[in-house]
Order: sequence, then structure tokens, then C-alpha cells
Amino acid sequence: MVRRVAVVGAGVSGLAAIKCCLEEGLEPTCFERSDAVGGLWYYTDKAEEGRASIYRTVFTNSCKEMSCYPDFPFPDDHPNYMHNTRLQHYICKYAEHFGLLQHIRFKTLVTKVRKRSNFSVTGQWEVVTQRDGKEETTVFDAVMVCSGQQAYPNLPFADFPGIEKFKGCYFHSREYKEPEKFRGKKVLVIGLGNSGSDIAVELSTVASQVYLSTRSGSWVMRRVWDNGYPWDMLVVTRFQTWLKKILPRALSDWLYVRRMNRSFKHENFGLMPLDRASRKEPVLNDDLPGRIACGVVVIKPNVKEFRETSVLFQDGTVQDDIDVVVFATGYIYSYPFMEDHSIIKSRDNKVTLYKGIIPPQLEKPTIAVIGLVQTLGAIIPTVDLQCRWAVKVFEGQCTLPPVSEMMDDIDEKMGKKQKGNGTVLQTDYITYMDELASAIGVKPSMMKLLLTDPQLALEVFFGPCTPYQFRLMGPGKWSGARKAILTQWDRTLR
Repeated sequence: MVRRVAVVGAGVSGLAAIKCCLEEGLEPTCFERSDAVGGLWYYTDKAEEGRASIYRTVFTNSCKEMSCYPDFPFPDDHPNYMHNTRLQHYICKYAEHFGLLQHIRFKTLVTKVRKRSNFSVTGQWEVVTQRDGKEETTVFDAVMVCSGQQAYPNLPFADFPGIEKFKGCYFHSREYKEPEKFRGKKVLVIGLGNSGSDIAVELSTVASQVYLSTRSGSWVMRRVWDNGYPWDMLVVTRFQTWLKKILPRALSDWLYVRRMNRSFKHENFGLMPLDRASRKEPVLNDDLPGRIACGVVVIKPNVKEFRETSVLFQDGTVQDDIDVVVFATGYIYSYPFMEDHSIIKSRDNKVTLYKGIIPPQLEKPTIAVIGLVQTLGAIIPTVDLQCRWAVKVFEGQCTLPPVSEMMDDIDEKMGKKQKGNGTVLQTDYITYMDELASAIGVKPSMMKLLLTDPQLALEVFFGPCTPYQFRLMGPGKWSGARKAILTQWDRTLR
């Protein structure tokens, strides 16, 4: 019988985990190494060991209606895309509103999570924590790992011959905070992801020249989409997902490429993805094409070799007098507190999790990893639903299939879409959310809605798949969900 649950981390995932435990009558204890909630969104002037780090000017890439907790909309007067300080304020308000703070132990580091000797019978874990130099071991019935995916930088120096000879300054993008100290410098940014493109654009306002190196290109989207509406409210809809499923693959791919090239032709800007029909997460940046057009950001291919003061690229071009290199090369998922690392990375040292959450090989499913799955949707509603599903699994109300079936599901859903160093679990947002929602009885029934509430049914199917949809019915439903859905465009326009 699961009662006591340890939650590692008090970011957006950890707060959702605490709340879901409380909703089910469980007793959560959350351990947070810093002195505040927010995780990634809690800005500090210096990158701290083992904690996610953002730069001063980070804004959200998902709009407020798509990225809120499903039973706690953003205030009406908030802008559609928010600066990190405003989102952090919202996260704090969420924690206060639902009484989550009293369940968090701040400035407490989790150093070990290990199975108890009788785990195969009880499914219990020992959690070792450290605070003010004192160590404490506590037994929990279940563990929710909510430590995020952006704490440990990926620095693949082996892929960049000669980096040790380079006389300039180089560092990972997690160390970057603001542009002023790079004024007048020649800067090379490696990696065309959201961070790489953001940093390149920001540096281009002060640097003498910025070069942005990309290995495989990427689709670049604006936050402001057709007719000035937020991109995700137009793109992330049940209708679009249904259309993609029923159309022939070739036609679906052609339409996708045509749509992505509508505001500018990626080929002309050196940004075209190697796999043209790639549906990997696009880069959200309103300014990059303009910066390229102005010549202050120059797109370059992958680096072949570093020299003392110059860089040789794969196309044979050489760029001299490079002062600074920023490696925006992503992150590795690391769980230094897990005594047995094979629990999460059980096959070929790659993340192997059923539904991207539960390790399939365990005798008792009493540990969940929240927030690893990457989709085109926002992280907050995703982790909220993951937590609701995981808690139902802990309680035995949601039964898992046999191990062989779980492994087949992993191969089908996640295995094919793992990329890079095998750590990014990428999947379609609505398909994934509906799978979890169906399993716990909270997926909106289109047939039922069509018969009882046609206005709501049309908005749910053709409108944006906002988080409120997953609190409309079933366990944990929220009485304000219907109104929130029917007024979502009003708040967006305001």
C-alpha cells in the first residue's frame, strides 16, 4: 500500500507531483536543493552545480493558454508569451494556492535513492538526504524523480578536434547570462536549438560578428503565427493531429514542408533540415531570419576542426579571429543520486521507460521519472498528466501490461524517436497526452460532448488542445474547465 512518496525537485514537475499525491490522499515529501520553487525558471546570476540555468532574457516558447497548469489559468492580463520572472511568479502563486509549500524541504540535497533489501515484496525505497552537513535516511513507498533534464551539460569535445589548441574562450550555453561582456567580439555559437538561436540573436546586437554553426539544420518558427495568433493555439489541435493520421504520408510531409516554408524559404537562409520532412521540435525564434538577412548572424555548417584562433568548417571555409565559442549542444540526463543507474537506463545505457515514465523491469512499479518526454506541447500540462498517471500506477488503479509488452511499446513509441545520444524521448503531444488520459479515465469523450454540449465539442476538436481539456471529466476534474475552454480566445486577445 503506497502512502509516503518522495519527490525529488520542486520545479514545475515536482509541484505537479506534490499536488497529484495530495489529491489521491498520499503523503508527499519534496526535497529541493535550492531555497525556492521553480527549478529551471528560478533565475540566478551564476549557473549552480546540479541545477538548471537560464539566461536573463529567456521568454516562454509556449503561449499562456497552452502552457498553464490545467486547473490554474494564468491571470487575464498576462501577455501570451512571458519573461521568466513572470512565469516564476505564476509558479510560486500555484504552489501557494494549492498549499504545496508545506510539503517541501528546501536546501536539502538528495544524495542517494536505493531499493530497500525487501524491495521485491514492499516496493520501498531508501532516500538519503543532506542538509547543513547532516545526513538523513528515510523510507518511502514510492519515488517521483522530478529533477529535470537541463542540469548536466553535454560537451561533446571528442567531436571537435583541436578544441584544446583553441586560444579563445569557450563554454556551454548554460553558463551564458547576458551579452554585454561580448561587445565587439567575434562569436561562434555551435548548435541550432532554441538556446543556440536565442543566444546568437542576442549577441548579434553587441558582437562584431556572430556565426551560428548547425550540423543538420532546423525548421524555424515564429511565436506570432497566422493573423498574429500564438503558433501553438493554431498548430496543436485535435483536428490537425487527426488530419496527419488520415492523410497519406507523402501528402502530409509535403503540406508540412510547405507550411514551415511559408514565412521564408529555409533553403535560402542555410537552415533547411537535412531530413526535409523532419517533425523534430522546431526552433522558436522571431528574429533569427531578420538577423541573418542583416548579416549580423552568419549560418555555417558543422565544425571540422579548431585551430589556435580560427575554425575550419565542413564545407572547407575557414573563419579567422574567433574570440568566443558557445557550445549550445544540449544536455545529458544524469541521476547521480540513483544508486543503481540501470533502473532508468536499463538498455544500452539509454533511457528506457514505459510511457517515458516508469522503468519496465522493476518488480514493483514504485518509481516514476517525470518530465523527460519531449513533445511539441508545453511542459507544464505534460508533467501534470504524467504525475496523475504515475500516482494511479503506484496505487494499483492503473495496471501495467507484462514487461514484454511494455518493452514493445517503448520500441514502437520511444525507441524509434530517440535521437542524439539516445536521451531525448520525443513523441506527438496530443497522441501521448490522450494515451495517458485514456488510461486514467480523463480523456475528453468527443461523442459524449457532441451529444451533450456541441459548442464545447467543436472547440475541443477544432480549437487549440489547451490543458483544461484534461480536467473536463473523470477523476480530478475541475469545475472551471468548460468555462476556461470557451473563454480561452478572449484571454489570448486581451
